[in-house]
Amino acid sequence: MKPGRIVPASFYERETELVARDMLGMLLQCRTEQGTASGIIVETEAYVGEHDAACHAVAGRTARTAPLYERAGIAYVYFIYGMYWCVNAVTRAPGSPSAVLVRAIEPVEGIELMRRRRPHARRERDLTNGPGKLCLALGITGTMNRQSLQRGSLVIRDYRSFPDADVAITPRIGIRHAAEWPLRWLVRDNEFVSKG
Repeated sequence: MKPGRIVPASFYERETELVARDMLGMLLQCRTEQGTASGIIVETEAYVGEHDAACHAVAGRTARTAPLYERAGIAYVYFIYGMYWCVNAVTRAPGSPSAVLVRAIEPVEGIELMRRRRPHARRERDLTNGPGKLCLALGITGTMNRQSLQRGSLVIRDYRSFPDADVAITPRIGIRHAAEWPLRWLVRDNEFVSKG
């Protein structure tokens, strides 16, 4: 299957929960000097503003959170645990800080490049079944923070869609605050979904 059009910024100018659901099946693609790698988005989480205790915007506008307050359709890339990058798509109107975290992808393109970047991954599913893992595999770094997802090295493209029967909604995982909120979307029975 060939990648489709790059998703326009207007797609992200909606409620974060809708964007998180509709991103399932889209292709996250990253081009670097080493080559191009991509994968089908199979798991997302929504972070919905300053009232969401798990969203970085709970701290208000800071140097780190500033991209969340900017226009929809840009990347919010941040560092966690002193070792991993995570990639998000900023949503809603400027000043309404929210984003969709890409939690897992199913590799499509550049799989050998992903293996070189993640040499300790024993199985293909281990390459990208978590937000930090997929950023390592695709070569996503903090240099891509604030980058438009419509042009440049990091884009999201139409690829395929999943019917509602194939999608599960669960509480978010890997967080301490507001963890019970049902804001995680995943493709049922997909081996690349993160554990938890």
